[in-house]
Amino acid sequence: MALQNTLKALADPIRRDILNMLKKGPLSAGEISADFSVTDASISRHLSVLKEADLIRDTRKGKFIYYEINASVLEEAMLWLADLKGGTTSD
Repeated sequence: MALQNTLKALADPIRRDILNMLKKGPLSAGEISADFSVTDASISRHLSVLKEADLIRDTRKGKFIYYEINASVLEEAMLWLADLKGGTTSD
């Protein structure tokens, strides 16, 4: 089920763009939403989907919540894709 949630979360271009933004380091929801022409509520929902898939983590600092990427889940998905392709040997 975890891989299914990961792939579902990665299917949306906005969520992929958010992950690309977070590669540079933690950002608040406001900093993330400033780069998109969708509502703050929509960005909040995208962040929720990413968090449910364990692709991001959040940390509260004062009044703000900062989001950061969780690379371990991406690594698991990449390993599965490489194995599906036949790019790794498990013998």
